[in-house]
Amino acid sequence: MRKSRMLMISFLGAGLFACGPTEKAQTYSSDLIIKGRIYTGREDFPIASEVIISDGFIRAVVPDPIIYDEADTYDEESLLALVTVSPDAEEIKLGEAIAFPGFTDAHAHLDGIGFRELTLNLEGTSSVEELKSRVAEEVGETTPGDVIYGRGWIETGWPEGRFPNRYDLDEAAPDNPVILGRADGHAAVVNSRAIELSGITDETPDPSGGAIERDENGVATGILIDNAENLVRGLIATPSPERRKEALQKGAEVYAAYGWTGVHSMSVNQADTELLIQLEEEGRLPIRVYNSLTPAGLDDLAETGFWEMNDGKLTTRAIKFYVDGALGSRGALLKEPYADQQKTRGLQLITKEQAVGAYRKALANDIQVTTHAIGDRGNTLVLDWYEEVLADHDGDPRWRIEHAQVIDPADIPRFAALGVIASMQPSHAIGDLHFAPARLGDERLRGAYAWRSLTDAGAVIAGGSDAPVERGDPMIEFYAAVGRTDLAGFQGANWHPEEALSRAEALAIFTKNPAYAAFMENRLGTIEVGKKADFTVLSADIMTIPVEQIPDVKAVMTIVDGKVVYDARKQ
Repeated sequence: MRKSRMLMISFLGAGLFACGPTEKAQTYSSDLIIKGRIYTGREDFPIASEVIISDGFIRAVVPDPIIYDEADTYDEESLLALVTVSPDAEEIKLGEAIAFPGFTDAHAHLDGIGFRELTLNLEGTSSVEELKSRVAEEVGETTPGDVIYGRGWIETGWPEGRFPNRYDLDEAAPDNPVILGRADGHAAVVNSRAIELSGITDETPDPSGGAIERDENGVATGILIDNAENLVRGLIATPSPERRKEALQKGAEVYAAYGWTGVHSMSVNQADTELLIQLEEEGRLPIRVYNSLTPAGLDDLAETGFWEMNDGKLTTRAIKFYVDGALGSRGALLKEPYADQQKTRGLQLITKEQAVGAYRKALANDIQVTTHAIGDRGNTLVLDWYEEVLADHDGDPRWRIEHAQVIDPADIPRFAALGVIASMQPSHAIGDLHFAPARLGDERLRGAYAWRSLTDAGAVIAGGSDAPVERGDPMIEFYAAVGRTDLAGFQGANWHPEEALSRAEALAIFTKNPAYAAFMENRLGTIEVGKKADFTVLSADIMTIPVEQIPDVKAVMTIVDGKVVYDARKQ
């Protein structure tokens, strides 16, 4: 790079250094300069050596001279920007670290991520016995009668080979109501005290969209599926606004430390948007948040219109619906019975009339629709309903299906044909591979976690984690997308390794594609002039290191709007 006080950067044919296609040449004074190996996320210009930033925007991108002829970057006739290299500008020399466009989690639950840190966290519980032990430890820190609430258990791989039940929890906590949510958020196990206090009896009917699991004698086992969880929800004290605000801030801080620069937060309570506004106004929201509200927020959002503040730092534009439950708890809606439980095909949580009516209202008010669908029947229903509502619409609504885990292969081309975004979480595939074959059987695996098939069919995949269902680490998600094996390298028979993505494609689903899915592709997703200065800086080059090393890579720095919001060196 030329060592002069005034640095002139040119157009270089593709607009890499332009201030924007309609902007005139301007002079900017830099306040941040990043030097080192920088992946831009652009196919035509993938690697840069320097980025110059001012006022939260990228003002210049300098090619890597080893890859590009430096002389090509100085075409005086196509000069579009003048950047004053300020002597006061902060300079970040990456060294061995590598910079990428800011990673965005396209599907997570920000409040849940925070509450996971503030309540009984059952992640990593390895057996029923360990679950009982952790509950017993919690009992020792409470008084008799206090409700014990936790989340994060998942029975996959447990030596007992079964779900926990009420009697397990009774041993650990006979006097305290206990409610423990499964990691997927679609099932809970409760003890006898919680069953008694909530009024559940052997004669209590299954609620619509839910199931009370019972043994062969018709006695409730303590497992509540989907809407049946609501039967005990009244036992859990409603968190105060102050507590919810604490959880939202904690979730955002955890995500900044992972290297995420943004999150699409799903099933957001409308009241929490006000808390997020407060956090942003107070300077305590380190990352971008794109909200998808619960259906209860549809009327108000339709009346007031979607909104954003601070140039996309905080946006509310979408509504999230559910058509079915989760595969692990057999709530996902399938076309044929579960292979390992022939009496059920899962649960349908919304009727066509309810869905289509809400979808039409959202469309009329330019509100993005996102719908949770996991089973093949669930995905077909949502695609059918979208197709019906969008039949005469010529706009670009960018409606989404969240998860799209098990798809009838005949439906895969419909995503691109309808312009439906597949919002998928790669880590589900490397966790579910331990039980999904038993649930689905080999034939249905052909359309399961079908990232390659969807990509080849022209669909846009927005990658996420579904935290706190999963850990929420972007490196685990990236690894899952390109490796399609669990963290120990196991894949199993008939898990379709051909559905893995290339590293460039994996990078896109966590950078460029989430920006598109949030209508922000002109501001976010790639490193180019005129876009917001969001960067994820990692400890190693995930584009070249052996796949098995990717999960060990850590965030070194997270930069949002040109400001360092997380720096591992200062922790």
